[in-house]
Amino acid sequence: MLPWSIDFGGRFDELAFESEVLKDNPLGDPHQRPLWVYLPPGYEDDPQRRYASIYLIQGLTGQLDMWRNRSPFRRTFPELVDMLFAKGEAPPCILVWVDSWTSLGGSQFLDSPAVGKYHTYLCDEIVPWVDRHYRTLATRQNRGIAGKSSGGYGAMITPMLRPDLWGGLATHAGDALFEVCHLSDFRTSVRYLRDNYEGSFDKFWEDFRSRVPFSKESDLRLLNDWCMAACYSADKDGTVRLPYEPSTGELIPEVWERWLTWDPVRMVPKYAEALRSMRAIYIDAGKRDEFFLDIGAEAFRQALARIGVTDVFFELFDASHMNIEYRYPLSIKYLATRLSA
Repeated sequence: MLPWSIDFGGRFDELAFESEVLKDNPLGDPHQRPLWVYLPPGYEDDPQRRYASIYLIQGLTGQLDMWRNRSPFRRTFPELVDMLFAKGEAPPCILVWVDSWTSLGGSQFLDSPAVGKYHTYLCDEIVPWVDRHYRTLATRQNRGIAGKSSGGYGAMITPMLRPDLWGGLATHAGDALFEVCHLSDFRTSVRYLRDNYEGSFDKFWEDFRSRVPFSKESDLRLLNDWCMAACYSADKDGTVRLPYEPSTGELIPEVWERWLTWDPVRMVPKYAEALRSMRAIYIDAGKRDEFFLDIGAEAFRQALARIGVTDVFFELFDASHMNIEYRYPLSIKYLATRLSA
């Protein structure tokens, strides 16, 4: 009954996935995760037909059920993509909605001794499981990944690290060009730590977990710094190394360099062969992005051009970082068309 709900043309299988690699993860987060698999209209009609697959990953603090959050007068993302396929506006695909939430906010879809093996969980557990249980075209040429913000970051770096699995990517305002999207935040974090937490992240986390989360202005900034450090610069024993001195904001060069190693813009030359083999690359961001990820998007596009990758969808559009779910069907259509061919 509109506008409260719609009848889906396709089918959502809502599953509980039990991960072996997330058992005993350093944070003690659940190893059983929700997993949604969307089957397009007509999937049941022809038991011989196989489909390209697109994996959907979320931004920082995202957990799977948040995909159903509704903005006023707008469709949710699941509704938008179902309409896309129900109207025949894109080749039908299997969509896989992956949960990589952690109690630090996220995982950046990497293997980290401080967070857990979320890269392995996605690539070596979920992908083969989906291919075994659903009629996918189980080749890299027919498999893509898409996300926004930290999910957009994961969509950029995952195919670079595992080109044997992924043939296409779509990044909406993905984290890139770290000196632009991260570095300028450190000075603000130092003030928050000084004025509220005696310069201590331990005191921040103690306070954060004792009250309603995100009820203080400083919460997201401090959570982001710590979570990124846990993903990019944790020692083998799980010790989290910040890239700056908490009392002054002075950079710690050797730790900051560990962050830069994971910057998608800087990763491009190392993974040039993998990127040149992609069948589909989609990049967009809002021109008013609060985290200046539009600049990172342009830098990523230019880095691709320098290695000879120019067959790329690229657009900067009039929007901020928030409420851009209406852009997602554009990337799904682009990937579906390229990966189904």
